[in-house]
This record gives sequence, structure tokens and C-alpha cells, in this order.
Amino acid sequence: MSRIGRKAISIPKGVTVNVDGARVVVKGSKGELSMDILPQVGVQVAGDVATVSRVDDLKTSRALHGMTRAMISNMVHGVSSGFERVLEIVGVGYRAQMKGKTLVLNLGYSHPIEFDPPTGIEIATDGPTKIFVRGIDKQAVGQVAANIREFRAPEPYKGKGIRYAGEVIIRKAGKTGSK
Repeated sequence: MSRIGRKAISIPKGVTVNVDGARVVVKGSKGELSMDILPQVGVQVAGDVATVSRVDDLKTSRALHGMTRAMISNMVHGVSSGFERVLEIVGVGYRAQMKGKTLVLNLGYSHPIEFDPPTGIEIATDGPTKIFVRGIDKQAVGQVAANIREFRAPEPYKGKGIRYAGEVIIRKAGKTGSK
């Protein structure tokens, strides 16, 4: 059996998990998330614990077992605590600011970049060099953070650009002068 799929999902207080046929709905204080489950796996909720099981031992069923459990666990965590990605901006003159709900980035291009977050995602800045991406859907938070990072990915010579907090950029040696 899948090691991850075998683990039970503990449901904290204030979070409800409902299984309606092939749909799992998770409600919490921060919002509501839902997901369709495939027929190779089943979800059972008993008290404050949810378990995921599979119907057969085929390779695809084994893969879906662990993935479904991880996705439901992420949904439970998202509606109770939420997810956050932190981005850092490195470079002289590179900065970020909020204008209403729009993120405005000055990244050395001839024009500022304006980014409107999708619904369910909140973007905040802490000074001109830190960007916080928050939401209840882990996949959406990660995708929005990746889209923002894509505007000016870190370059390997000076390390300038937008990077994830704690990300290590492997630096290259520049050209050496001829003598």
C-alpha cells in the first residue's frame, strides 16, 4: 500500500469534510474547496478522521491513492490555516508596490508590470522587496507565485530578479580579463 495513502487525515475543529458520491467538499473558517475523486479510490469520513482507500492494486490506482490523500490533506490545511508563498526581489531599482488589489512591479523594463491576482488569492507587500501570496488553494498559490517570479527570474551572474524566500541561486563566474 502507498505509505502516504495509508495515513489518516485528521480533521481539526471547525472543518467539515463531506463525501457526496464522487465529490469531496471541505468547508472551514477560511472558505470552501471541493474536488472530484476518481472511481479507483474511495474516501471515508469517521468522526474527526478521513481515510482514503483504493479498489484494486493496479499501478494507476496505487498512484491515485497517495495523490488523492495528499490533495484532501492540502484542502483541509488550506481551509483551516491557508497557504503562503514569500517572494523576494533582488536588484538595484527593482521594487514592488500595491495599488488597490493590483501588484505593480518595476523590474528594469521600460514599463511597470501590473498584475491582478485571480479570485481567491491575496497579494501583499512588505516594503519594496517582499511579496506575500496567500490563499486557501495550495496549487493556485504556487501557480500565482510562479507567474510573478516569471516576470524577472533570477539570473546566474549577479542573482538579480524575483526569487522565492530561501531559494539559493547558483552563481556563475563572469568573464575574466585577458592579460
